Amino acid sequence: MFSAFTLPALVVAVLAFGFGVVIGSFLNVVIYRLHTGRSLQGRSHCLSCGVTLEWYDLLPLVSYVVLRRRCRACESIISGRYFWVELLTGLLFVGTIWVASSWFALLLFWLVSAVLVVVVVYDYYHLIIPDRLVLWLLGLAVVWLAYQWWLEVAWLHLGYDVLAALGGAGVYAMLWLISKGQWLGLGDAKLALPLGLLLGYEHIFSLLVYSFWIGAAISVLLIGYQKIRRRGQPHLRFLQQPLTIKSEVPFAPFLVLSFLVIYFFGIDALELTELLLHSTL
Repeated sequence: MFSAFTLPALVVAVLAFGFGVVIGSFLNVVIYRLHTGRSLQGRSHCLSCGVTLEWYDLLPLVSYVVLRRRCRACESIISGRYFWVELLTGLLFVGTIWVASSWFALLLFWLVSAVLVVVVVYDYYHLIIPDRLVLWLLGLAVVWLAYQWWLEVAWLHLGYDVLAALGGAGVYAMLWLISKGQWLGLGDAKLALPLGLLLGYEHIFSLLVYSFWIGAAISVLLIGYQKIRRRGQPHLRFLQQPLTIKSEVPFAPFLVLSFLVIYFFGIDALELTELLLHSTL
């Protein structure tokens, strides 16, 4: 946690979490209305009966638990997405406090976290990453580089960051081209560019490696889970057919998880590999 905070750590964490879940509630609106032509300013309503929701039905986390996942009017099930998006955003906001080096970095990476939550959930449901979100991230990454320059970081260092980020995105683009979109989408290559700029050239290799490690591990777990317990037809596109090694799954969550592992923990893939090898010998 950077020195600008003078309040007790627990108080700061609670305030950040509270602010995060409120932002997460707004992100749920963005996720639902993105690319629907609907304004973000309209009143929220039940998706089943259409009744307008009151303020006490929209308290982040609390309303979902108190209402026991059901609409107050028609008692239809409320998607768990609303709860998990709010919780995840709150946790990301808390975590950022401990790694941010300044108020500016804190606010910037809160914005980054918010956009990444939308990217992950949208790709999870629709298997696409809207260019608008990538451009938002790219703009934030450029601001971050400008801030680094203002801190008198050498031009050569920033040049390495840009070249490495382009190279990392190029790897994903090459895989997309070779596989004709079967392994991952072009949107994943676009997403890798701002993530690489935010992490810096020292972490590009780890970003690539972790994204495939995490993707492989989660995919195997999903295949195993589906074989053990399959009830009806899930509503997500990538789970509508039995999962196999060749199935199309959203890759953005793996890429974002890779980014978060590096951002929060700074674990280098080469150092981790060496450590694991030594521990098994």
